[in-house]
Amino acid sequence: MKKKDIILGLTIITVGLILMLMMKVYHHSEGNRIVIEVNGKKYGTYSLDENQEINVDTEYGHNVICIEAGKAYMKEADCPDGYCMRQGKISKKNQTIVCLPHKLVVEVNGEQHRTSKASDNENSASDIVPDAVVK
Repeated sequence: MKKKDIILGLTIITVGLILMLMMKVYHHSEGNRIVIEVNGKKYGTYSLDENQEINVDTEYGHNVICIEAGKAYMKEADCPDGYCMRQGKISKKNQTIVCLPHKLVVEVNGEQHRTSKASDNENSASDIVPDAVVK
């Protein structure tokens, strides 16, 4: 092997490791709020900086989301399986807790930067992103 080949190989590996590290830091960065949706509609937005319990009572059932020490978790749910209560604590961007029987989703988001004057209940075309692609 030539010296130039070794330098090229090390450069490629270094750049790859730096990109992987940057992606990991970006993807797993801490969020500062949770958004609760019920049946696809926004129920509310809550800060992870404030310890609180959020009671969500809808036609689908009762849930209690607890925020403590910057993390959110499902404290109570009257759904049949209770799986949502075993999903753990969330605090990183895009982490979710889902209660399917109650059609409830809790998702961690970062700071809200809205450039349009649309209300929180309206989605602009740039806000709509598919969460799955099926062939």
